[in-house]
Amino acid sequence: MSQTKPLDRITQLSAGDISAVIQMAWEDRTTFETIRERIGMSESDVIKIMRAELKPDSFKLWRKRMKGRVTKHRTLRSSEMKFSDYAIADHRRANC
Repeated sequence: MSQTKPLDRITQLSAGDISAVIQMAWEDRTTFETIRERIGMSESDVIKIMRAELKPDSFKLWRKRMKGRVTKHRTLRSSEMKFSDYAIADHRRANC
């Protein structure tokens, strides 16, 4: 079974999938693990998409927001957090 290179996976995304990745990436409560499960993109793939699709200042702002944000990784979350990132990802899904 051949492995698809990450760049190949990114270029094969539809405009709707790219929009969904961007929406989920900006959403504080949607984890990178949920994005991987929904779209098949790793955190580094998401960063590449954001870098390619956002204006440079917007990308820098997003990276600054994401740096150290515990809500973007399930394993870093407090057990007291009572929301489901799956429900939020469903709500934010693009209508494409």
